Amino acid sequence: MTIFLIRHGRTLANEQHLYCGSTDLPLSRAGREALANRPPIDVGAARFITSGMRRCNETLALLFGSVPYEVVRDFREIDFGAFEMKSYEMLKDEPAYQTWLSRDPEINPPPGGESGEQMTRRVLAAYMALESRKENTVIVTHGGVIAAIMASLFPEEGKNRYQWQPKPGEGYAITGGTYSAIP
Repeated sequence: MTIFLIRHGRTLANEQHLYCGSTDLPLSRAGREALANRPPIDVGAARFITSGMRRCNETLALLFGSVPYEVVRDFREIDFGAFEMKSYEMLKDEPAYQTWLSRDPEINPPPGGESGEQMTRRVLAAYMALESRKENTVIVTHGGVIAAIMASLFPEEGKNRYQWQPKPGEGYAITGGTYSAIP
């Protein structure tokens, strides 16, 4: 059994360097074009899952066509709360933002949002439920979700969440206790 973790394609929020987790954005024009021009990903016979967010559903359709899929909302990106759809430049002088950055965002949530630990617990519970099934599974999800899963499954790599985060449209294939990158 192989689990494929694929990050959705680019959105305008990615292109503008905005915190975007809970906002349901479509892919950008450049994101759709990049996915349409990428080499196919061979997943064999597989079960398909998305987070239910538009950018993930569109990515699934562009990569795999019109396949049946399930929505598992626990695979949604972290909720950035009051910082959602804002950039560092827009927030850098805000006291609440500086407080959040100066504390550990992994433990402390942004105002009205969730912490990295909260998101990781939610995501890992959903992921572990999938591992009991013995079928190839494709999960089209978000960069932070993929990074949280990879950091938890492969701690010996010594990578932090940001080092595990794949580029839009890329990801990892996990088989047993090993993984390979999906460029």
